[in-house]
Amino acid sequence: MLYNKRNDDLSSPTGGQGAMKQIPNVFTLLNLIFGCIAIVLILQTGEAIVQLDDTGASQVFLPEKIWWGALFIYAAAIVDFFDGFLARLFKASSEMGKQLDSLSDVVSFGIAPGMILYQLLRVGYAQGDNGLDVSTIALLPAFIYSAAVAWRLAKFNISTTQTDSFMGVPSPATGLLIASFPLIVWYQYFEIQTFFINPLILYALIAIISYLLVCNRRFMAFKFKDFSFKNNILKYALLVIGVLSIFLLKWLAVPLIFILYLIISIFSKEQGVAEKHLTTETKEITV
Repeated sequence: MLYNKRNDDLSSPTGGQGAMKQIPNVFTLLNLIFGCIAIVLILQTGEAIVQLDDTGASQVFLPEKIWWGALFIYAAAIVDFFDGFLARLFKASSEMGKQLDSLSDVVSFGIAPGMILYQLLRVGYAQGDNGLDVSTIALLPAFIYSAAVAWRLAKFNISTTQTDSFMGVPSPATGLLIASFPLIVWYQYFEIQTFFINPLILYALIAIISYLLVCNRRFMAFKFKDFSFKNNILKYALLVIGVLSIFLLKWLAVPLIFILYLIISIFSKEQGVAEKHLTTETKEITV
């Protein structure tokens, strides 16, 4: 989400102007509500996890409501963008808005994707003998990701040096990455759907993504101080490649874009550059 980080006090709005200044917070709460709906849908998986075809072979069967939940995570990301846009439009940025945004992001991009990982692990284990009787302990690592998101957002809230780049990967990026997994499985792109329900691979992804969230490495903030090609060549490259890959690869483009973002961040001029502490002047930041 985009913010103009200032110490404006919205605790005592007056009249219509005060009501208008609360519109961004309404969108932030809509982000949280979409996250809650996603969790409900993800948990309503139905009774069947494995389906047998006519030859008796086991196939992946992903209940429809999981991928509907994934779509609501994407909807949460859309309103997460617009609440920042509206905050700038109405000059309604506040410390409360910042805290509210992080709380909403924990739900939409932390807990909901964690539930997806939990269910994908269940589906993965269901492919094996007695898989439906898998211990809950084997599924709990999914919530390591959720804890990492909470840690990352708490660290962001107390930081004063994350204006032009981020310390750790932004939680919406990882949330959208994980939300793409059930959509890739559902549409069976390139017949690689079993990759995203393999428990060992999922454990590895949980460990890697969680580390990227909480590490102190700098990652590029996808914002524009100006629109010159010289100063934004890497961002424009990511945009062009991202759009093309979406047309060619559909939902499979999301993991590709995420990997490209990590690679481009390494070569970004913002990487490793010490940042000045925030002052009272307006700054744009992206969570």
